[in-house]
Amino acid sequence: MRTRATRRGLHLTELGLGAAQFGNLYRETTDEQAAGAVEAAWDAGIRYFDTAPHYGLGLSERRLGALLRQHPRDEYVVSSKVGRLLVPSPESAGQVDDAGFAVPAAYRREWDFSRDGVLRSLESTLERTGLDHLDIVYLHDPDDHLEQALGEGIQTLIELREQGVVRAVGAGMNQAEALAALIRVADVDLVMLAGRYTLLEQGAAHDLLPLAVERGVGIVIAGVYNTGLLSSARPDASAKYDYEDAPPGLISRANAIADVCERHGVTLPEAALAFPLLHPAVVSVVVGMRDAAQVTSTVDRYSTPIPDALWSDLRAASLLPASLSDHL
Repeated sequence: MRTRATRRGLHLTELGLGAAQFGNLYRETTDEQAAGAVEAAWDAGIRYFDTAPHYGLGLSERRLGALLRQHPRDEYVVSSKVGRLLVPSPESAGQVDDAGFAVPAAYRREWDFSRDGVLRSLESTLERTGLDHLDIVYLHDPDDHLEQALGEGIQTLIELREQGVVRAVGAGMNQAEALAALIRVADVDLVMLAGRYTLLEQGAAHDLLPLAVERGVGIVIAGVYNTGLLSSARPDASAKYDYEDAPPGLISRANAIADVCERHGVTLPEAALAFPLLHPAVVSVVVGMRDAAQVTSTVDRYSTPIPDALWSDLRAASLLPASLSDHL
């Protein structure tokens, strides 16, 4: 599988495995499913794996770490995140987590982007994963804590990088504006952007992506299917967008894009996966994959040749902005 490098020489495979499902996102994932996903990903050449404490209150980190420890540590890249400390909560242990993960609520999440919070979070992640180091650490969803995250939080991560504790630092968010602000004030390596630079919407192309190219910051794209709206060949009325029911106008737009894709012998999800990788700022696309079958289908989509004429026809139909012509 092809790789792309950050300016400090960290190589990421163009396709990464997102391990939120290993934390029982929405429903249970068995140990066997998670093991099958990692095995299939490894066999396909995927060497970038992303997790976070938030995913299943540490379950994703524990599962992913145990599976990756079966492989040589210098052959893969793993990222996790800081900003949500997991605090024991025995009073709620008999309940189910209320953040979308099918796990007992034995811990509660506490926001903390302070130096102490970052260091404690990183130490806990290393304990859960059983790994001797992380390659990439992101500030996780600091939307409501930007002052602390863009100050104390990111400076702590930069110090850890300079000390050789981690290899790359940045932030992961569902919005482009704050990530652009981070790039302007801090010497970061990578940012992870979910859902804001996809085949359906390209708001990040106006500010964040040009700034990233200018500053030499790599972009990791997540949420490439916009919460499922672009994950099937033909979106229907029950499709989701940003974790809610998709507005009819967006469903119509997705189907219009699918019309053009079909004329070129390409499916909507194949084009959705290929699109972000056309931009020079993008170093990887991370896709959540629960089991071996999902890995296989995702790799097949990644491997599908996409004709250049598809992008031209989407621009001609005003389904992609003409301003992206330099990258398509």
